[in-house]
Amino acid sequence: MNRPKAKNAIGKNLLTIISEALDAVKVNNKVRTVIVCSLVPGVFCAGADLKERAKMDQSEVGPFVSKVRALTTELGNLPIPTIAAIDGAALGGGLEMALACDVRVAATSAKMGLVEAKLAIIPGSGGTQRLPRAIGVSMAKELIFAGRVVDGAQAKELGLVNHVVEQNNSGDAAYRRALDLAREFLPQGPIAIRMAKLAINQGIEVDLATGLAIEEACYAQVITTKDRIEGLTAFKEKRPPRYKGE
Repeated sequence: MNRPKAKNAIGKNLLTIISEALDAVKVNNKVRTVIVCSLVPGVFCAGADLKERAKMDQSEVGPFVSKVRALTTELGNLPIPTIAAIDGAALGGGLEMALACDVRVAATSAKMGLVEAKLAIIPGSGGTQRLPRAIGVSMAKELIFAGRVVDGAQAKELGLVNHVVEQNNSGDAAYRRALDLAREFLPQGPIAIRMAKLAINQGIEVDLATGLAIEEACYAQVITTKDRIEGLTAFKEKRPPRYKGE
């Protein structure tokens, strides 16, 4: 994201740009991992573009928020791993975008919060659903009711982020850590990664027996792949596997 004057606030134009980027990723089989980050120093995403929102007619607000929610859902439904690199402020819809990612990395200097109640509204892009799933119901309620903003270290303690790193002079410490994580993901079988993500995402929403049936169905998808044979062959020949996503 690179909208410095508005601190990457989510307006109509940025919404369209992100949507087009996601569409491009979905049809590109060479993409193995997506990192969502910001090129604006000190900011991940400040949430809704309130200046633009103030100019909207009341009848426009609901449909626009629905579009933002749909975009966040689309990000969450990408079949490949997604990492949010939070090097600055991730507020409101910005944090909701990060919550839709599989993994979150934050710098110590980052600021995160669902602050909508301060504006007499509620999180509308999945925050009321994804935050409790990430940190537990009671703590999510506390943060949302208070509109509280936490830093990177506090977010790690809450389980809101996977990793916290000291910010560096160039202001991209979280992005660099996200790149390291992506490099850990890359050597693995790409179809296996997709199926593992699908099994986890779907299984976590159902009872254990149904979840195990989902896992079985996803496992069945990898049995017939060329990559599975390559993995066994590489192990036998004591060499790194060369997976092609086939």
